[in-house]
Amino acid sequence: MNSDVVIIGAGIIGAATAYELARLGVSVTVVDRGALAGGTTSGGEGNLLVSDKPPGPELDLARDSLDRWHSLGFGPEVELEDKGGILVARSAEAATALAHLTKTHREVGVDARDITPEELAEREPHLTRDVAAAAHYPEDCQVQPVLATAALLTAARRLGAVLLTGAAVTGIEPGRAVHTAAGSIGTANVVVAAGPWSGHVAALAGADLPIQPRRGMVLVTSPVPAMVHHKVYDASYLAAVASDDAGLQASAVVEGTPAGPILIGSTRERIGFDSRIRVAALRVLAQGAVSLFPALSGVRVMRAYGGFRPYAPDHLPVIGEDPHHPGLWYATGHEGAGIGLAPATGALLAALLTGGTPTVDPTPFSPGRFA
Repeated sequence: MNSDVVIIGAGIIGAATAYELARLGVSVTVVDRGALAGGTTSGGEGNLLVSDKPPGPELDLARDSLDRWHSLGFGPEVELEDKGGILVARSAEAATALAHLTKTHREVGVDARDITPEELAEREPHLTRDVAAAAHYPEDCQVQPVLATAALLTAARRLGAVLLTGAAVTGIEPGRAVHTAAGSIGTANVVVAAGPWSGHVAALAGADLPIQPRRGMVLVTSPVPAMVHHKVYDASYLAAVASDDAGLQASAVVEGTPAGPILIGSTRERIGFDSRIRVAALRVLAQGAVSLFPALSGVRVMRAYGGFRPYAPDHLPVIGEDPHHPGLWYATGHEGAGIGLAPATGALLAALLTGGTPTVDPTPFSPGRFA
């Protein structure tokens, strides 16, 4: 079997990359040791956010991606919701930081609106009134990650892409072949889109890629009548995302779903691939959610789940060709933003691989920055 490009990883990033390459007429094979969207993607909340990214390269990628999400034509089948986001500051210091964030966002064209307590109460009547400041981001959206991955891979397969699941990669020869438990695939180009396992996969090609797993957990409540109308989160979430601390980072993030359950996040900690459920982390999530929405104190938790996000040392995705291994490409390192950044990541890598013109500057995401 031969293919122009082999993508390792059938999550949202691999799916989006396969779609963009297939759209350009490139023959693509996607391989995964497990099932479609069976890794990091299945543990995501599905956020398509601009509000949590300060002006810079990642925000540029997020805005390009958001445009692409809307132009893909997906809708109810992936539960795409233009729900908008609301950031709340709980202290005077946090309020000052939030005002600065919205100001800098508006300067680069993001729709960021400082809202009054009255407007906040109208938008989220169940939200606590113990808020020093709030901002509304109408552009923030949400999708169901597994459904979105399936839709992208279905579109790619209609264009000729091949999907091989249950095929663990056992070896990589950049420029020649990928060897899997299901056989070998001849190829000139390999794309590593294996999320937090990308460093291990790159090592099969003799490459050094500094991607580590960063654990996150989410609580899911029983279905309730509409209570949370936006993605609502404490502004401290921004500091947790940007933190380099390996210990537990937690901030209150609450959002509803079309089916009724409420998703409660978010935690971050670097503990390797330890998948044990930690009650202390769940307690922090629950307390944070109730502090934002006191009415949640009487709502039952239905389940909890966790996942590993691909963490890069400088908090930026890694997109492009390995400078020391021609034919070895990366699309990884998005940490918790992979769902939102997937379409733009796929388009950027496809442009680089085929000699096209990227719509986003690829330089900040180059693997060469780690050399």
